[in-house]
Amino acid sequence: MNELPIKAFKEAIRAIHGAPSRLVRRAPVSEHPSGERVWQGEVLVFALEGHAAGIRCYAWEENGDITVVLHDPPVDSPEAAVRAAIASQQGVPEAC
Repeated sequence: MNELPIKAFKEAIRAIHGAPSRLVRRAPVSEHPSGERVWQGEVLVFALEGHAAGIRCYAWEENGDITVVLHDPPVDSPEAAVRAAIASQQGVPEAC
């Protein structure tokens, strides 16, 4: 569960993507790429309003840090957003 208020996520999304957003839903995600749990938490799905390149983004909080990933293929779900963020942290090229 995310500990920060929704307002903090909306501010981060506006700062990163320059667009206002509204919360659409919350999605529980658990990533187990090789059988071992790598990440588990709640991903917030936001609709972007007036953004030129995207209509949706995914956001979550971990240890007070907010991660925001734009819905842009191959990122097309909360699970794909988490996988893309993990890959980018490991230096694997993938959309993020």
